Order: sequence, then C-alpha cells, then structure tokens
Amino acid sequence: MGKAPGYQYHPSHKIREKRVRGRMQVELDGQILADSGDVIKVDEDGSPPRYYFPRSDVVMGRLEPTDMTSTCPYKGTANYFRVVAAGGGILEHAVWSYEDPYDEHRGLAGRLAFYDDKYPGIHVRPAPRT
Repeated sequence: MGKAPGYQYHPSHKIREKRVRGRMQVELDGQILADSGDVIKVDEDGSPPRYYFPRSDVVMGRLEPTDMTSTCPYKGTANYFRVVAAGGGILEHAVWSYEDPYDEHRGLAGRLAFYDDKYPGIHVRPAPRT
C-alpha cells in the first residue's frame, strides 16, 4: 500500500508488533471464537494492547462483515465485522482487520483483532495449558 503518512507528522509514535509465544484464545459466552499459536501482539502508544489472529484460526461463521471502515494514519484502512453471539445477540463492529495495511505493518494483513475493552463479554487471553 505504501508508506504510512502518520509517521511523517508524528515520527516518535510507536507501534510495536511482537509474535506471542504460546497459544491465545478469544472467548465469548463460554464459546471459543479464536484459538491460535500464531498471534501478533500490537502495543501502540495511547491504545491498549491488541492481539491479531490469522483468519484460519477464527470461527468465521460467527462473524459478518459490515460496511464500516476507519482509517489509521499508521496502519491503514480497517474493515469491521459484527459478531453473532451464541444466544443470537449482535456485537456491532467488535472485530476488525487491515486487509491492505501500510508497508510498516504488512504483518497484520488479513488478521483479525477483537474489541475486548469495548465488549466485556469478549475475552482475549492465553489458552489454558493442557
């Protein structure tokens, strides 16, 4: 997609990506939405930590794309999904993905992150050891 314009105006802004050691899970209403050993943790200045899961490790049948997008000057355009809860409830725009991020964050392309801080029923955490 090219270079992120945000760094031109705020070169000291930090976004750190790090692969998580071990498995992570996303749980909603006692059901696992994602389970992966290939998660990227993103620590960005001014934001809570976010965990990006590969689509292949997410129960995509519980997600529905929405028309909502937002633009981050560092990562690019985010596309949002609603989550269909087990009881039929809907969590609007609870998941997002950068399909074509700026060059500095290509590793996030197509991965999904969950708003566990905005929706208290969503829990992102290390998977239990078996």
